[in-house]
Amino acid sequence: MSEKNNGIKIIADNRQARYLYEILETYEAGIQLVGTEVKSIRAGRINLRDGYGLIRNGEAILINVHISPYQASGEYFNHDPRRTRKLLLKRKEINKLIGKLEQQGLTLVPLKMYFKGSWVKVVLGLGRGKKLHDKRETIKQRQDKRDMQRALKRY
Repeated sequence: MSEKNNGIKIIADNRQARYLYEILETYEAGIQLVGTEVKSIRAGRINLRDGYGLIRNGEAILINVHISPYQASGEYFNHDPRRTRKLLLKRKEINKLIGKLEQQGLTLVPLKMYFKGSWVKVVLGLGRGKKLHDKRETIKQRQDKRDMQRALKRY
């Protein structure tokens, strides 16, 4: 899952988020981590699937993202796999998100996690949940696109 371009190495990708949510905007945020979490992330032991973001007390936080404990460290020095982690966003972005999350009923979903140089970054998507008929429409469009590509490939 690692893809290198411009010093960016993708670690984790939440592909299910684009299926469950209609992504309206994306934001890049830093994330506050402890040492053993960074080592586990470097090993690719992370799961973004159940995670989501919230704004509490004027701070953006990431909840329910699972970063496995680091294997080479003792249990005492390790971290809690599902602890809440602070997201590092600019005040202007946080204020913009507060309005959209509360008034429009949108959700903040982690889409990707990657290394940018030596920093760990998270791409957050501001999304609206899809209904069942929207999901079916997405599947239908994807299938039609595949069929067109196959037809063009033959000629």
